[in-house]
Amino acid sequence: MTIDRPEARNTLSAEVRRGLWDGFARFNADGDASVLVLTAAGDRAFCAGGDLKEMATQALGVPPPDYVPQPGRNIEVDKPVVAAVNGVAYAGGFLLTQCCDLVVAAEHARFAITEARVGRGAPWAAPLPYLLPPRIAMQMLLTGEPMAARRAYELGLVNEVVAGTDLAGRARELAETIAANAPLSVRAAKRTVGLLAQLPLSEAYREAERIWEPVYLSADAQEGPRAFSEKRRPVWSGR
Repeated sequence: MTIDRPEARNTLSAEVRRGLWDGFARFNADGDASVLVLTAAGDRAFCAGGDLKEMATQALGVPPPDYVPQPGRNIEVDKPVVAAVNGVAYAGGFLLTQCCDLVVAAEHARFAITEARVGRGAPWAAPLPYLLPPRIAMQMLLTGEPMAARRAYELGLVNEVVAGTDLAGRARELAETIAANAPLSVRAAKRTVGLLAQLPLSEAYREAERIWEPVYLSADAQEGPRAFSEKRRPVWSGR
């Protein structure tokens, strides 16, 4: 799924936001789609945030709950989403990367929460202390200064940093690797990681057992070992 508004640094106009909602809905509904790669057109910006001119025209106050899709908050997406960040990811663009499961960034990508610089709010940044050390999260929120892709990688905000020319290929390669795995295991893994970040460990273990039990009892759980013993590629049924 590509945000295609490079002339405006792929900012989140009403049309772009509708496209994102539609794209996530189509991904959820498509049984043949295993992984979504979210990226943007051009090589300058992944998404520079909200369209401030549009906000000024509308005198936007508190954004409504459905202002922009946020997987894990206002839309459930149980399949993996990979962000391929091809440039700046500021404000709402940072929000989108934060909602993705994996992030591959071009070397020239930058990440920032710039709301304080324009007097806007960032309640969506509530999960940030789960992703970054609290003092780093605080610095990003208070200063609005951008963080380089390499620094984001060092802090664990980004999974991989690659040359800009290699970004699309590496994101696709990563997505294809995930898509080749057993779908029930992949979805349970995504849910497990989300739980571990939020629950005390004793509770997380119990909930993880509940999440993974259907995987153990699935046809795929028998197909994997059988395929290994027969020296062939497994054929996943997702059942």
